[in-house]
Amino acid sequence: MRQGRLRLEDKVAIVTGAGSIGPGWGNGKATAALFAREGAKVLAVDRSPEAAEEARAAIVAEGGVCVAHVADVSIAAQVERLVAVCLENFGRVDVLHNNVGIAVVGGPLETSEEDWDRLMAVNIKSMFLTCRAVIPVMLDQFQRDGRGGAIVNVGAIAGIRWTGVPLLAYAASKGAVDPLTKQIALQYAKQRIRCNAITAGFLETPMITMLRDAYGADDYEEMMRKRNRHIPRGQMGTPWDVANAALFLASDDADFISGQSLVVDGGVTSQSWIDSNA
Repeated sequence: MRQGRLRLEDKVAIVTGAGSIGPGWGNGKATAALFAREGAKVLAVDRSPEAAEEARAAIVAEGGVCVAHVADVSIAAQVERLVAVCLENFGRVDVLHNNVGIAVVGGPLETSEEDWDRLMAVNIKSMFLTCRAVIPVMLDQFQRDGRGGAIVNVGAIAGIRWTGVPLLAYAASKGAVDPLTKQIALQYAKQRIRCNAITAGFLETPMITMLRDAYGADDYEEMMRKRNRHIPRGQMGTPWDVANAALFLASDDADFISGQSLVVDGGVTSQSWIDSNA
C-alpha cells in the first residue's frame, strides 16, 4: 500500500454490480475492493446474495469496511432502499459507481423484444434510477459541508463502434451512457457533483464466457486468442484496469474532471477497424 493519505479516505462509496457472475474478479468486484483498499467504506450491491457476500468477504479479509446489500437496480423501490441502507450504515454517499451490465448476442433480427427491454432496464435505466436516488443526498452534502460527490458510470466501446460481434441491444444501451453522464455533470457542476464515465474495451472477465459461440470458437482458449488479436498490444485488459480508472475518477485527483469518458481499451478504438474474422 502506498504511503500518505489514501485516495478515498473518509469517503463512502456505493458500487452496483459489485459481485462477479463467475469465479475470479469482475469489474465491479475489483472496483469495490480497490475503493476499500484506498480507504472508502463500501456498500457492495448485487442482485445475487452470494456474489454480494463474496465481495464483502474479500474486502473485510483485507481489513476494509464493507456492507453487502442485495438489490435489483432496475427497480426503483429497491434502488431507493439501497441508498437508505448506505445512509443508515455510513451516513453519507461520496461516490456512486454504476457498474451493472448484461449482454445478449444478436443483431436486429435475432434480438427479442424481451431481451431488448431487459438490457435497457439493467444497463441504462439502472443508472438513471441510482443517480436519481443519490443526487439529492449529494446536494444535501454540498449544502452542509461543500462536498457534493462523484458518479462514475461504466460504458463500453460497443456503444461507440463495432466490436466484431453483433450486440445490438448491449451497444444501444451502452451508447446512452455518455449523454446521460454529460447531462448530469453539467446540470450539477456548481453543486460539486462530478459525473464521468469509463468506456471499457476488451477485458478478461467472467462475463465473456457467454461470447464463445458468437466468436465461432470451439473452446475458451480459442475465443481468448481471437479477442486478444483485436488489441494492439496483443492482450486484453483486466478488471483492475477498469478499477484503477474508476478510482482516479472517484478521487479528488480528478476534481477538475467532469462530463468526460475515459476510454480504457488498450488502444482498440484508435484503430480504424476490427476484423470480425480475426
